[in-house]
Amino acid sequence: MRPPKIRDIIWFIMTPQEWAGLIATIIGIVGSVGIVLRWILKKYVEEIMVELKPNSGSSMKDQVTRLEAKVDKLYDAILVHLEDHANK
Repeated sequence: MRPPKIRDIIWFIMTPQEWAGLIATIIGIVGSVGIVLRWILKKYVEEIMVELKPNSGSSMKDQVTRLEAKVDKLYDAILVHLEDHANK
């Protein structure tokens, strides 16, 4: 006769109430982890969204806008310079 496997022993030892308790515990743990992850992701997204809205100079959006204006000025200056040298 072969020795019994662990899963056979556990199945017969646990009562339906114990199985229900185990399943409820697993669902509770998974739910808690899900709630914590959702809260963490929400906080990170809120921080990122704050940076993407203009707020009088210190946000990433304001910095990109200033850089864009400077690049436009440099582009215009380069075009004027190239036109001057092409006409000479």
